[in-house]
Amino acid sequence: MKPLLGSFRKNRTLWITLCALIIIFTLGARGLVDNEAVGGERYQDVVITILRGFSTGSIIFLVASGFSIIFGLMNVLNMAHGALFMIGAYVGWTVFVRPDTAVDALVPILLLAGGFFLIPLWDRLLNKLKMPSWLMKTWPWLGLILASVVLIFTLPKYPITSWDVGSYQISPTNYAFAASQGQLVTPEPKQFLGISPLLGLGGILLGGLLAGITVAGFVISRRPATAGTSEGKAFPWETLSLFLAIAILGLVIHYYNTPISNFLLGLDSTLLFILAILVAVGTGALIGILVETTMIRPLYETHIYVLMLTLGVQSIIIEIVRSAWGSPEFTMHRPSIFAGTGEGCPAESLGAILKNNCSTIRVLGGRVRTYNELFIPLLGIVVLVAVWLLLQRTRLGMIVRAGVQDSEMVEALGINVQKIFTTVFALGVGLAAMGGVIGAPSTGLTTTLGDSLLINMLVALAIGGLTSYPGSAAGALIVGLLQQFVIKYGQIGINIPFMEEPFKPTPPLVPALTVFLMVIILLVMPQGLFGRKE
Repeated sequence: MKPLLGSFRKNRTLWITLCALIIIFTLGARGLVDNEAVGGERYQDVVITILRGFSTGSIIFLVASGFSIIFGLMNVLNMAHGALFMIGAYVGWTVFVRPDTAVDALVPILLLAGGFFLIPLWDRLLNKLKMPSWLMKTWPWLGLILASVVLIFTLPKYPITSWDVGSYQISPTNYAFAASQGQLVTPEPKQFLGISPLLGLGGILLGGLLAGITVAGFVISRRPATAGTSEGKAFPWETLSLFLAIAILGLVIHYYNTPISNFLLGLDSTLLFILAILVAVGTGALIGILVETTMIRPLYETHIYVLMLTLGVQSIIIEIVRSAWGSPEFTMHRPSIFAGTGEGCPAESLGAILKNNCSTIRVLGGRVRTYNELFIPLLGIVVLVAVWLLLQRTRLGMIVRAGVQDSEMVEALGINVQKIFTTVFALGVGLAAMGGVIGAPSTGLTTTLGDSLLINMLVALAIGGLTSYPGSAAGALIVGLLQQFVIKYGQIGINIPFMEEPFKPTPPLVPALTVFLMVIILLVMPQGLFGRKE
C-alpha cells in the first residue's frame, strides 16, 4: 500500500490530469447517450465514436512513435516526417493499383542503390590512396558532376510504364477509380528511348557507383584528422556480396519484367495490399537511411540547421509527389478482405467478417466499417506491442534506451552510435510510411496529407511527451478521441445552458480544440503526460 501511495504522491499531477481527461471523455460519452436516448440508440453512437477515435489515434501513433524515437535518441526534430507519411501513401497506392509501374521503377532504384552500399569499400580504398588534402577536397566535386552527367543521360531513357498527370484518361485519378470498380486496364510496356538496354542499364549502374564513391569522398574530406579510418579493418566482403546481389536482382527483374508484372496484376487485392505495406515501409526506411547519412549526420551539433533542412526536405518531397502523381486528390480502394457487400453482410460476428469478407459489421444495431474501425486500431496495437518488445527485449532496444539517457556513455562503451542512429532513423521513417499506406484507403491521397498529419502528430507528442514512446501512444489516442467526439457533436449539437439551440462545433474547431487541450496540459505538465523531466 505504501509504494502505491508513494507513487501517487510522486506523480500526483499526472494522475490528476489523467483522471480529468477520463472525466471529460466520460461526460462526452454521456452527452451522446442523452442525445440519442429519444431514438432508442443509447450506446450505439458512443461505441462507434470511440472506435473511430481509436482508428484516428492509431494512424497518428504510427507517425508519432517514429518521431518520438528519433527525437529521444538523436535529438533531431524531423519536420519532414509528415511528408514521409505521405510518401508511404503514394508508394503504397502505386504498388496496390499499378504494380507494373512499381516493378519498372524498382530496377533503376536497385541499380542506383548498389553503388551506395559499396561506400564502406570506397572508404577503405580511398584511405589507402593517401591523396593530398587539396585533391581530397576537390575531386569529389568532379565525381559528383560526372555522376550527374551519366545519370542525366541514362535515367530519363529508362522505360517506366506510368501515367500522365495532365490527361484525365490516363491519370492516377482515373486509374484509382477504375481499380475500385474492378475495370483496371494497364498500358503496354514501354521500351528504352534512343539507347540499347545494355547501355542504359550499364549507365545507371555506373552512375550509382560514381555517386557512391563521391559520397565516400565527401565524408573522408570532412573527417577530422584524429578520427579513425577503416584501414586496419577486414576487407568488407559482405558489402561487396550485397552489392552484387542487389545488382543481379535489378537485372533479373528487368529481363523478367513482363511476367512479374502480369503475376502481380493477377494477385488478389489483399495480397497486393500486404505487398504494398512491405514496399512502403522498405521505401521509407531507405529514404530515412539516405537522408540521415547524407544530410542530417553532418549537422547533429547544429539543431536549428537540422530543423531548417528537414523543412526543406518536406517541401522537396511534396513537389516530387506533385510532379509524379499530380495535385488532384484520388482514392485507394480497400483490399478484398474488407470490401464484401454481398450475402452475409453486414457481418454479425468477427468470424463472419473473415468468412464473407464484409466491409461492415453490426455493433449495437449500428454499422461499423471493418477496415477503418477494426483493422486499423488492431494494427496499431500490434505495432505498439512489437516496437515496445523491440525497445525492451532486444540489444538494439537496450542501446536505444541507454542512448536516450546518455549517448556519450554509449559511445564510450565502443558501440557504433552512428550505425544505431541510422537504424533508428530508418525505423522511425518506416513507421511513418506504414501509417501512410494504412491510412490511404480511409483518408484518400492528397499532397496536403502530410501537413495535416504533422500538426496532429506534434500535438499528440506534446500531450504525451516528446521523448516517451508510451506517451506517443497515449497522446495519439487522446487526440483521436477528442477529434471524433467533436466531429460527432458537430452533427448532433451540444446542449448548453441558457442557449435555445444546441451548439454545433464547426470543422475548424476540431484542430483548434486539440491545440487548446495541448496548451492546458503543457501548463500543468510542461514535459507532457509521460515525458521525462530534464
